[in-house]
Amino acid sequence: MEEELRRAAFGDSPDRDVWAALSSSSSRVRWLAAVVLGGQGHYAAAATVLDALRHDPDPVIASLSLSTRASHHRQLGAHHLARPLDGAALARVRTTGGGDPDGIDADGARTDALLGLAADSLGAGRLDDARRLLARVETGSWRSEVRKGWVTAEVELASGHAHAAVAPAEEAYGVATSRKALRHELKSALVLGTALVVWGTPDGSTRGVELVECELNHSVTMGLHPLIWPSALVLVGHAPTVGAVAIDRATDALSCVLRRADPVSRQVALDSPWVPSGLLRSGEPPNADPQTNFLTD
Repeated sequence: MEEELRRAAFGDSPDRDVWAALSSSSSRVRWLAAVVLGGQGHYAAAATVLDALRHDPDPVIASLSLSTRASHHRQLGAHHLARPLDGAALARVRTTGGGDPDGIDADGARTDALLGLAADSLGAGRLDDARRLLARVETGSWRSEVRKGWVTAEVELASGHAHAAVAPAEEAYGVATSRKALRHELKSALVLGTALVVWGTPDGSTRGVELVECELNHSVTMGLHPLIWPSALVLVGHAPTVGAVAIDRATDALSCVLRRADPVSRQVALDSPWVPSGLLRSGEPPNADPQTNFLTD
């Protein structure tokens, strides 16, 4: 079962039905299932699993569970709720050790926690802190390389340096594609496409729109709702001809994600400037900046 769950979490089948895995006796399998559910936007179900696993006797699983829960908070705009979880995740890993192909080990857990803290700092506007945390990250797996590329690109975008965001985003996209890690590939295409269209060179803008439009279509097909609404917002801003369809997709996806979130997360998301909750109120424009404020790790 673990191999199937790895394929769903980090491979070519992110749309896999993993509900039965929640009853597994293996904490690693349950964590993998929670990762998949989060990628599909089932945040409340994932939270139930992760909140239990944060107390797991295996410090790696406990740490990874804390980091994953923090990541889901960030995806709903709750960076202030994510930060203490990432700090706790870092504190749980007191040993070193790698070798797992997907970074499900002590080194990978430490990297996830540091990247989470960097993203939390970014969300709070502390860009210098985010850069210092990124400098502490040592990538030992393909997944950590990809995620570091995402956060690095986000920091550059938030700093107004779109041109500097392209290279780390391109590297993340290349690594994820070579691994056939579909969900990571699609997220990387979104980050790279956004960097390119914000940078704004003619060739870059064309490629960026193509990347995001392709990514959006695949995310819709695979049911990866957390990727749908940010992708649609990029296209609304930079490909007006698909605006109406993109807004409909964004509204449907965001509504679906919020329905699947726990009550606290739902309210935080509705109040967050990072989440375009204006989409859910007829006649109002999105209340988030689609160029920088939706990218999450």
